[in-house]
Amino acid sequence: MRHQKTTLLLACALLSVLTACAGPAGGGEGEKLHILATTYPVYLFTTAVTEGVEEVEVDLLVSQPTSCLHDYTLTVNDMKAIERADVLVLNGGGLEEFMEDALAASDAAVIDCSEKVELLSAQGHEGHHHDTQYDPHFWMTEEAAAVMLGSIAQGLSAVDPAHAEDYTQHMQAAVDLLPGGRLDGAELSCPYLITFHDGFQYFALDNGLTLLKSIEEEEGSEASAAEIREITALVKEYGIPAIFTEKNGSDATARAIARETGAAVYELDMIMSGEGEGIQAYIDAMNDNISTVKEALG
Repeated sequence: MRHQKTTLLLACALLSVLTACAGPAGGGEGEKLHILATTYPVYLFTTAVTEGVEEVEVDLLVSQPTSCLHDYTLTVNDMKAIERADVLVLNGGGLEEFMEDALAASDAAVIDCSEKVELLSAQGHEGHHHDTQYDPHFWMTEEAAAVMLGSIAQGLSAVDPAHAEDYTQHMQAAVDLLPGGRLDGAELSCPYLITFHDGFQYFALDNGLTLLKSIEEEEGSEASAAEIREITALVKEYGIPAIFTEKNGSDATARAIARETGAAVYELDMIMSGEGEGIQAYIDAMNDNISTVKEALG
């Protein structure tokens, strides 16, 4: 799960890309290659890979603050952005189910960042991930982030071989910045997570934490009485000092459980929205999550 192995694999995978033939690039000479990233994490990785390449334009599809995309509906502006794109960069893993029809109608090149990631089975809110059996929140582990960066560089190099060397160099520079393995759950007084978002499974595994329970609490689908009783019992049984909501999610049930158990409520970030771009914005968000867990459980 560490850097040297990931870096070697990415380098090997990209050797053939540098000599790839031109794919469906964006237009004639002097025209920009229009790249549309579906989610904010994918946007951060794509802007890292394309940094400084003047003939490339990267836009973000889902730009408003959101906790999840399970019920997202494409707007008219979204459809126009998809139609304009030369390349669509997807998170994959079932996260963009809302785009199935739009993808079928698009002739853009598609980069699916999930293709080389070892996916975990979906857990938490039963039936929440609809038709996928996998958990699509894999950007919450830095090993997967490195693989996603490699997939983006490889895909863009195939579409735009004139800048393949740039994409590869920028990808490697971004991978090298990922610190990896910054938290060891064994160092905490309580290595147990209870979250009110079902996307922290990868984060917990990567940092030696045990995810005891996760509930995706959206508007109109609050936790059931049985789930509240279960969480309350877990907090008391394991002596858990804090439970975690998601930055853009609801905290109503968490606050109620806190009043019942005395546990504090902290906020973690799924990095589904933000103001920055490039790999440093991702690293900063992950650093904030690590600091929050250390403060809450350390």
